[in-house]
Amino acid sequence: MAREQAQAPAVPTIPLSTSITFLLGRKQLLGWSIVLIALTVALTWTGFLLTTGIIDHYTASFFGEGPVHSSWWGWIKYSGWLVAKYLYVLVTRIIAFFLAFLLAYTLTTPFYSFLSNSAEKIFWGKEFQDDDGFSLAGIAKDLFEGLKIALFGILVTVVALAVGFVPIIGQIAVFLIYTYYSALMFVDYPASRRRWRLGKKLQWLRHYSGHSLRLGLIPAAVSMVPLLNVFLLAFIFPLFTVHAALNFSAVEASRSRASR
Repeated sequence: MAREQAQAPAVPTIPLSTSITFLLGRKQLLGWSIVLIALTVALTWTGFLLTTGIIDHYTASFFGEGPVHSSWWGWIKYSGWLVAKYLYVLVTRIIAFFLAFLLAYTLTTPFYSFLSNSAEKIFWGKEFQDDDGFSLAGIAKDLFEGLKIALFGILVTVVALAVGFVPIIGQIAVFLIYTYYSALMFVDYPASRRRWRLGKKLQWLRHYSGHSLRLGLIPAAVSMVPLLNVFLLAFIFPLFTVHAALNFSAVEASRSRASR
């Protein structure tokens, strides 16, 4: 008689609607989120203006004057130049925004980590497993982890820029890269509070790829909206910080129970 294989336990998933209801129903979390939204917008917008100013200063001469278009061949060259110019402006603005947001992300890491911790503590109640708490040593560690994620994000940006030149497939790959990187940014808060290293965080993203895709999909899409991305991403960042914290802690609690 064949031995029946034990069925693997289902991985728990907390819907986004549950996280929204939970956040809006807690005045403490909502007030902290509003403060973080304002801080993130201010830091990101300042960094964006500085970054684009530096980029334009060194690259303005590249597209100062287009080719002469007095003939049909001239019009073809001019059209190609015009398309290249707008694509360059779009790509540099996306990169500038991303770098500026990484700076804001690094500087606000301790505060989002506190929001993540508070959300878990309120949601799970007596089942919450406390960590190191909010301390100067914890703030320093959070800043260091945020800096590592930001530096890793620069590497991701370079890879995405290179891949993006491949027609169609490249654009899809870039979107997926930013989706999983966005998930990493949110998972970093609860994982860093548990003192996980970057390699273990990436391993979690690979193992729970479905969770990672759901966590990073909307933020990645929002980050690619020109101009409005600064405000929209800052607006949804506290929500997805809470959403990621609840899902991450639910998965880890399920793993802990299954290993007993």
